[in-house]
Amino acid sequence: MIDLNVDPMKARPFVLAALMLLAPLGVPASENPSPPGVNPFVESKPAEPTHLDPSAFSDVPIPAGRVDAAVAQLDAMAEAALATTGLPGMAIAVVHRDRVVYLKGFGRRSLDGEARVDAETVFQLASLSKPVAATVVAAAVDRSVIAWDDPIVRHLPDFALSDPAITSRVTIADLFAHRSGLPDHAGDLLEDMGYGRAEILSRLRFYPLAPFRASYAYTNFGLTAAAEAVARAAGTPWDDLSRDLLYGPLGMTSTSSRFADFIAAPNHAIGHIRRDGLWMVTPEVRQPDAQSPAGGVSSSVTDMVQWMRLLLAEGALDGKAVIGSEALARIHSPNLMSSPLRGPSSRPSFYGLGLGVGVDSAGRVRWSHSGAFLLGAATTLAMLPSESLGILILTNGQPVGAPEGIAASFLELVETGAIGHDWPALYGSAMAGLYTWHTQFGEAPIAPATARPLDTYVGRYTNDLYGTAVVEATDSGLVLRLGPSPTVFGLSHFDGDAFTFRPVGENALGISGAVFAFEDDRAASLQIEYLDEEGLGTFRR
Repeated sequence: MIDLNVDPMKARPFVLAALMLLAPLGVPASENPSPPGVNPFVESKPAEPTHLDPSAFSDVPIPAGRVDAAVAQLDAMAEAALATTGLPGMAIAVVHRDRVVYLKGFGRRSLDGEARVDAETVFQLASLSKPVAATVVAAAVDRSVIAWDDPIVRHLPDFALSDPAITSRVTIADLFAHRSGLPDHAGDLLEDMGYGRAEILSRLRFYPLAPFRASYAYTNFGLTAAAEAVARAAGTPWDDLSRDLLYGPLGMTSTSSRFADFIAAPNHAIGHIRRDGLWMVTPEVRQPDAQSPAGGVSSSVTDMVQWMRLLLAEGALDGKAVIGSEALARIHSPNLMSSPLRGPSSRPSFYGLGLGVGVDSAGRVRWSHSGAFLLGAATTLAMLPSESLGILILTNGQPVGAPEGIAASFLELVETGAIGHDWPALYGSAMAGLYTWHTQFGEAPIAPATARPLDTYVGRYTNDLYGTAVVEATDSGLVLRLGPSPTVFGLSHFDGDAFTFRPVGENALGISGAVFAFEDDRAASLQIEYLDEEGLGTFRR
């Protein structure tokens, strides 16, 4: 059964930083599992260990050598994934008991060249940036720069949500846990339209709110607001803070929170998209600086294994404390349930602070997160803290389920010794839901009503959240201008006062409607379908 923290069949039809959280599909266990028939609570050796936690045991032991045996199959898994899906390139890393036991690249950095992916190749992490950002905040908490429960407005006084009472109370932890009440992916479409970080954060106040701290909705810009508050408290830009508190101390020399550094890296992977079954270099490189804390980190598997070792060693690296364990522990402490239960036997998944947390089928705690850009990146991470085991997979193609499928297969091998499910196929099917956009304007009517004279539609329309929409008449018909540096879209007549156009950007999955409403003889408003998911897509003259 697929248990994803984001249900692709119920996800918003256009997902800008398409994120999937790898739910607990495998099995987490104790560091030294008890052999069959041995009661772990009856010690045959002297002393009563004080560290035993009854809730930490798994009844599915992992024998010696099982991890090594699973690692030995990764080459074949990776090659099969590339052959089956056509993905251009991939890099995989595995950490076990503070040792790097696997580090390898596969395929090509770009289909337009012959350069191969290796362990040093830099990929865009997409939403794997979130647990990395949470680690930066933990370092700031450990240094008493801020506290997880600081209200955002203490450090970012201009921040506002639609409810002043919630504005005054929402904390850094609330926004990293996606429990502020903001709608799913709030702000993402503003980024697609060309707005920068400051402007997007200022417009979060126009979104309606769900119950505070009682509902989970994944937001790139909610988390970004929290990170911005931390950076403001530290008196330094977020990308510099990340370098100073995390990348530098861990020796992650190829890691950055700036898009310019990613593009400038000589050994970086190019994003790819799949069109009509064929892979191609993306014509529009994903530039995620506006949401850098949530989706803008770039790194290699060689660098990221250092970060995995840090998390699994509770803030230490090579025996030296880098981040205090108490500040770091908040990251993997569950907050709200993040996936719907599909029946009484479903296992729940939770979200910590920038990290998915759950219990897998073997009764072990699993930490996980996936990241994806529909414009050409798919990444995943899964860790069993009880085994001090983690696997990381980075790819340079839009999400097709390959990273998650390999990670789930690997952990099933570790925990059971065999692969009992076709995880790549299951995840591939689930990811297909991310590309579905149910427009009301798909099939044109057989006998459409004629449009009114074009000059009746022409005008300037405004919207508190999305800004200005300008409709102009040209020799070839109506055009629509959207965004701060307006993007021009040609409007095609559909039926009566309804027109269509094709949006661009991360969420551009198909046709959107643009419907005019009239008062007297001139259009008084314009409703843009793809901006209207929260009922906020109406522009008024």
